[in-house]
Amino acid sequence: MLGYVLANFFVYAGVNAFTPGPRNILALNTVTNYGWGKGKPLFFGIFAGYYAVQLICAVFVYGVGEFLPHALPVMKYVGTAYILWLAVHIAVSRPEVCAEQRSASFWKGFLLQFVNVKIYMFGITALTGYIVPYTAALPALLFFEGMIATIGTAATGTWIAAGMLIQRFYRAHYRPVNILLALT
Repeated sequence: MLGYVLANFFVYAGVNAFTPGPRNILALNTVTNYGWGKGKPLFFGIFAGYYAVQLICAVFVYGVGEFLPHALPVMKYVGTAYILWLAVHIAVSRPEVCAEQRSASFWKGFLLQFVNVKIYMFGITALTGYIVPYTAALPALLFFEGMIATIGTAATGTWIAAGMLIQRFYRAHYRPVNILLALT
């Protein structure tokens, strides 16, 4: 049973990490506009910020579990509703080039993660849906949030590596791509 739950956790984490969100889209557009060399500070900021936010999520879930144990089941459903809302938003969105992408700094990438609601909900939903029913120990929560951040970093790295190819295809076929990503 635990193996089944862990497998589902990793599938959920992989699908969520690889779908487009603020960090993946920013990384994609930055590598397209600046290349790896000039975009590197921003990419490292994204990676560091992602780990910091997931650390915050683990401590938050631990604190809520300790002090408001009846709130955790509700948070699972709030997180699920947010992920569904995000999927609908992706399906109907259009490609935009953001003016803020004109400079690729570490701090821009780092701070973006603190306003990226998707990764908060992702981290909290993953813990409350898959891990907390088996353990709410802080070291376990930190470990699994570290796994989420590592998977997310690999996903963003993939978007960076494929930036030019994805950007051209996406611009030409954004509507079917958005619908497919929303369905996943």
